[in-house]
Amino acid sequence: MNIFSILSLIGGLSLFLFGMSIMGQALERRAGSRLKMLLGKLTTNRITGLATGLGVTAVIQSSSATTVMVVGFSNSGLMSLRQAINVIMGANVGTTVTAWILSLSGISSDSIFVKLLKPSSFTPILALIGIILYMFAKESTKKDTGMILLGFATLMFGMESMSGAVSGLKDLPEFQNLFLAFTNPVLGVLAGAILTAIIQSSSASVGILQALSSTGAVTYGAAIPIIMGQNIGTCVTAIISSIGANKNAKRAALVHLSFNVIGTAVWLTVFCIVKAVAMPQILGESASLTGIAMCHSMFNILCTLLMLPLAGLLEKLVIKLIPDTDAVEHVVELDERLLNSPGLALARCGEVLDSMAKTAMSAIKESIGAISEYDEDKARRIREAEDETDHLEDILGTYLVKLTSTQLGVEESAKATKYMKLIGDYERIADHAVNLLESAEEMQNKKIVFSDAAKKEYDIMVRAVEGTLDLSYAALRDSDMNSARKTEPLEQIVDELKEALRTRHILRLQKGECSVEAGFVWSDLLTDLERVADHCSNISGCILDTAENTMNIHQNQRLLRNSEAEYLQELEELRVEYSI
Repeated sequence: MNIFSILSLIGGLSLFLFGMSIMGQALERRAGSRLKMLLGKLTTNRITGLATGLGVTAVIQSSSATTVMVVGFSNSGLMSLRQAINVIMGANVGTTVTAWILSLSGISSDSIFVKLLKPSSFTPILALIGIILYMFAKESTKKDTGMILLGFATLMFGMESMSGAVSGLKDLPEFQNLFLAFTNPVLGVLAGAILTAIIQSSSASVGILQALSSTGAVTYGAAIPIIMGQNIGTCVTAIISSIGANKNAKRAALVHLSFNVIGTAVWLTVFCIVKAVAMPQILGESASLTGIAMCHSMFNILCTLLMLPLAGLLEKLVIKLIPDTDAVEHVVELDERLLNSPGLALARCGEVLDSMAKTAMSAIKESIGAISEYDEDKARRIREAEDETDHLEDILGTYLVKLTSTQLGVEESAKATKYMKLIGDYERIADHAVNLLESAEEMQNKKIVFSDAAKKEYDIMVRAVEGTLDLSYAALRDSDMNSARKTEPLEQIVDELKEALRTRHILRLQKGECSVEAGFVWSDLLTDLERVADHCSNISGCILDTAENTMNIHQNQRLLRNSEAEYLQELEELRVEYSI
């Protein structure tokens, strides 16, 4: 083996790792909604959790990425430790898919149909399709599909380059002696663990082992302990990810490590006993690409079968190793570990935004009620809700800025932009809730009471404003375009009511039916309620704009007002309904 073979090996390894990385990232983006659906089905049921972990990992081709997601969800309080255990077990089985794909390069036959199954036969075609999609397609999903194909072609080309570069090693006594040393099971486990810890991917390290097996120097006796060690090395990613996380996330990472260490210890012991007692001939035979894939799958399946019935004991073990304390831990609403999975990160942002919307709506409705029925507990809840919306606006805004700096597809980018617009409107709605509360407190302190006529008018105004709140929230929660379109004419009614009620109040002042102090409070109330309706209109408008890919906050409302007879008809019906 000369310097050129070494350079070819380095190049092949680099291409292999790069191809695996970009393929995994593109798969993750492409399968964003599918990942959300799979993870949304998590239950305490063992089989469901196991299938979820297996499915997600098979889709994104990385157990490390799945485990990091699990740590992130555990840190956010979205996943219990028992759920995490089930998913992690499934992830260990799902990661074996990669080795089977790579084993296709070992196919050899004189049959043309069998030769077509060999990656070197079809990879160039996949690369051509991939580059066309990536360079010329405008839809982000097609570009991601192109990147998946390019990533696969790159890693297979790297695999072929590595296999070709190491083919000369079979004649070197030093290389043969190296793998003879790995027939010592403990050394094999250490070698597999260290290599995988360095590159942080068991799939990649299995691929490297498969490439080395092309020399014929890698026996099953050496390969099996290395494969066992690779499962331990892959835990490094989750452990690093759990640094700075809460106890539940640390426990999830420890579950991953404990699962693999215990599984390796048990089956390594069995392997050593079988080797010492029976000395099976197969252990001395050269391992093939398919044989390594089979060993990888069998080991992970056996580990899962061993540990699945012991999930409860595993949970107790990690709780004992990382015990509870009296200190109250803060739950992270938005975990940065999910930024590597934009689809899941955006889904989580949507959940936090929904929580923010509910908090703001609760605050505004309680403050509306405080005008007629003020009490201290209600005032405290309103102010706490406003503080909470401020907090959620800060973390959502910061998180979305970080998310948009990653590689997002067109649809994901539009959704992130929509969320950034919406958080401002809900934060302002909560601010107006505090403004209404302050008006209620002023009325309480100064013993201000509205006339019966003013109370009836206030009730009509409130009913209209609450209608805009409910319609805009339905548009947000359900992507309900019908509710979004109905918000704008009702907001127009609120504008008209504000002007009409101000005029009526002036007439009452002139007749001496209302005090000047009550007039100031009345004016403030109308202003705040009208602005709440404005923000509801902005929210529904943003939903419409995103659906129609315009992102012009006033375009849809303007079109509705100027050109749609339906809008005008709706407006007339609402004028009758909210007549004063």
